[in-house]
Amino acid sequence: MTVKTIETSPIAGQKPGTSGLRKKTRVFMEPHFLENYTQSIFDGIGGVVGKTLVIGGDGRFFNDTAIGIILRMAAAGGAARCIVGQGGLLSTPAASHLIRKRGADGGLILSASHNPGGIDEDFGLKYNGPNGGPATESVTEKIYACTRNVTSYQILEAENVDLDRIGTQSLGEMTIEIIDPVTDYAELMGTLFDFNAISALFQGGFRVAFDAMHAITGPYAREILERRLGAPAGTVMNGTPLPDFGGRHPDPNPVWAKALMDIMHSDDAPDFGAASDGDGDRNMIVGRNCYVSPSDSLAIFADLAHLAAGYAGGLAGVARSMPTSAAADRVAMAKGFAHFETPTGWKFFGNLLDDGQVTLCGEESAGTGSSHVREKDGLWAVLLWLNILAVTGKSVTELMRDHWTRYGRNYYSRHDYEAVDSAVADDLMQALRARLGDLPGTSVAGLTVSGADEFSYLDPVDGSTSSGQGIRLYFDGGGRAVFRLSGTGTVGATLRVYLEQLETDAGALDHHPQEALASIIAAADTIAEISTRTGRTAPDVIT
Repeated sequence: MTVKTIETSPIAGQKPGTSGLRKKTRVFMEPHFLENYTQSIFDGIGGVVGKTLVIGGDGRFFNDTAIGIILRMAAAGGAARCIVGQGGLLSTPAASHLIRKRGADGGLILSASHNPGGIDEDFGLKYNGPNGGPATESVTEKIYACTRNVTSYQILEAENVDLDRIGTQSLGEMTIEIIDPVTDYAELMGTLFDFNAISALFQGGFRVAFDAMHAITGPYAREILERRLGAPAGTVMNGTPLPDFGGRHPDPNPVWAKALMDIMHSDDAPDFGAASDGDGDRNMIVGRNCYVSPSDSLAIFADLAHLAAGYAGGLAGVARSMPTSAAADRVAMAKGFAHFETPTGWKFFGNLLDDGQVTLCGEESAGTGSSHVREKDGLWAVLLWLNILAVTGKSVTELMRDHWTRYGRNYYSRHDYEAVDSAVADDLMQALRARLGDLPGTSVAGLTVSGADEFSYLDPVDGSTSSGQGIRLYFDGGGRAVFRLSGTGTVGATLRVYLEQLETDAGALDHHPQEALASIIAAADTIAEISTRTGRTAPDVIT
């Protein structure tokens, strides 16, 4: 086996976003593209000599081939050991846990999360640090700098590793350890939740429908829900990971998980429904005829997580991304623990978690998690819900009604305008930004703007500042609209508009969110000139 040095040159478009680099699969398959980016990761973290790395992905098309290339490059770079999920599979939260449990120096996770998979769809690669969380902005900036200056990469000339054979094998001087991707994670969940109480729930006839969306969570959910907790076979739907997710869009929301929504709103609906996404870090929660928004789910956890064994000692605090509704803040203020508002991107929770200032974190984009790992965790959220349901003996609908009665309801929705021409989207945001100082006091769609700004975050742990994190409009009466351009798409730009209205009138808690938010929606469209500038008369996705 010999190490080859391949001459190359920088490739445009390799700037990592909040969750690494995402492109069309065919782009990653182009000559030198994956290799350039992998070498830039290695160089950006100071090399891999003597290091231990965790490697795995969600099983989407090109996953196993890419892992083979990364392993041969790690061996060429002098890595001591790579820990790889069998078949190249690891959910994102399982990878985070494995990095932490094994004291690894970091990990490479191959996924485009909730984006579709296949040769004509999306692929992604991100680096997670030694704490198990996404690379910090300072690290991603170093990686990006390396992508702009890379002139060569090293790769070992060798046969590909057998990713299906559990055990250790060698690749040059590097040891490769192939492990069962589920066991360590399942054992961690057993320390956090009362499996006996949840098992008793199932034994009493409680029915669950879990849609794994032919993505990575399938094997994890089958092991935990069906084997360890005793849920009936078939509880986990679409449980076999497929390279193209069965042609589906593995995003757990009411639009892309419509089949599950139909089941949960049928005459014979199960008691509880849930779904997870491509790499297992997101979740959707549905009761019988009751959809739970991610913002409300985080608020329920802030209020009732202490009912699960792993959180019986109480919470240090809760953090939410800025676009997420303030529902969790209201719980924290009532209960007297800390609450934080951060930019979008799980990496911004890392410092707060590592410093012990928060226990729970959540984003409106269907991501919730806790201090057990440094990623959002879809199946963890499902298990916490089941634990709360088992202890309280209440239904999802009853829990939500109780919560809104005590704390008020933050009506909430997100409107996504996908694949907008990037220049049009940038111009829209720039025009809105230029008007911020003039908007307060103006009346639009029957609402008065009480404030307008662009969110900037001062990290309370390391003192770093992150600016330009979303434009916020506030309205008299507790309303809010937030505008952001998302970095998770691969075509054009996605304009996301987040809409919120606080309601504390006990007689007005059962409206449909789109009805309750009608004035906010109209005001947001008018002020930002969305229809005029984009030509869109309605969003592509409403969640």
